[in-house]
Amino acid sequence: MEDKTRLGLYETMVLSRSFEEAILHDYHADKAPAWDIGAGLIPGEMHLSAGQEPVAAGICAHLGVNDAITATHRPHHLAIAHGVDLKTLAAEIYGRETGFGRGRGGHMHLFDPSTHFSCSGIIAEGYPPALGQAFSFKYHKSTNIAVAVTGEGAANQGAFHESLNLAALWRLPVVFVVEDNDWAISVPKNRSTAIASNADRANSYGIPGERVENNSVEGVWQAAGRAVERARSGGGPSLIEVRTVRLWGHFEGDAQAYRNDMDHLSERDPIPLYAEDLIRDGVLSPEQIDAISVDARAAVEEAIEFAKSSSIPLGSEASRYVFA
Repeated sequence: MEDKTRLGLYETMVLSRSFEEAILHDYHADKAPAWDIGAGLIPGEMHLSAGQEPVAAGICAHLGVNDAITATHRPHHLAIAHGVDLKTLAAEIYGRETGFGRGRGGHMHLFDPSTHFSCSGIIAEGYPPALGQAFSFKYHKSTNIAVAVTGEGAANQGAFHESLNLAALWRLPVVFVVEDNDWAISVPKNRSTAIASNADRANSYGIPGERVENNSVEGVWQAAGRAVERARSGGGPSLIEVRTVRLWGHFEGDAQAYRNDMDHLSERDPIPLYAEDLIRDGVLSPEQIDAISVDARAAVEEAIEFAKSSSIPLGSEASRYVFA
């Protein structure tokens, strides 16, 4: 890998983390009582992706804005890595009129036509829309591809298997990605899934499956490079499962009493671990780490200020964009 590529992966991860740290702070601000998800600066539930940044950075480094990506209910890292506008993203999360859905969708329902990005709060339901996008690309003889991301807990849903089957049958230009963060919501994989790796399930549909261990951003980048090239060249779909880590709760407010790995969780944080690798290889210096962090925080602060200064949708217009 070129040094420039490695540095870019690190910068993407830092920007994503900086954004979510700011969201985490404001989400809990002014919430009284604490369980009132409708109160405070940010309404609704909140699912944050801290720890899973290597998946987004490694996959999206191979994509352009004309490639499509469907994400999960934990979507910010993928949105940011795919290049969605930070200001519009923040505005939607804060429930403002300048957001992607004019503040009505919230953080689990982001739709950005300019970058072909979307996500869903329904488990595994990003897979079927990705097939539609991939079918369109193939029909129009485009070299664009679709990427569909879900979690390991969603890989037991019918939508997962139906999508793999149809994509293989029609040789669609799609890359399936499974983020294995160990816990789904609160149950480890060995209590819900019959096999150790969902990548093995790809073989039963006649497509390549690859598992990336250790939350390695470079491992994801390499696996994604192979899968994306296969899809663009007409070779059909592939599946990548990444052993990643969820540093924070399934949702904000999750007590995480079911977890037995909390004592050493910070040791698995992929950002400082990757920084150590880059420093060792002479790609990154402590001064650069500080500068990258400062730039990321400045971009995030600008986006959040934009969101906070934007208008809140009027209650009288609650049904304006509702269609039956």
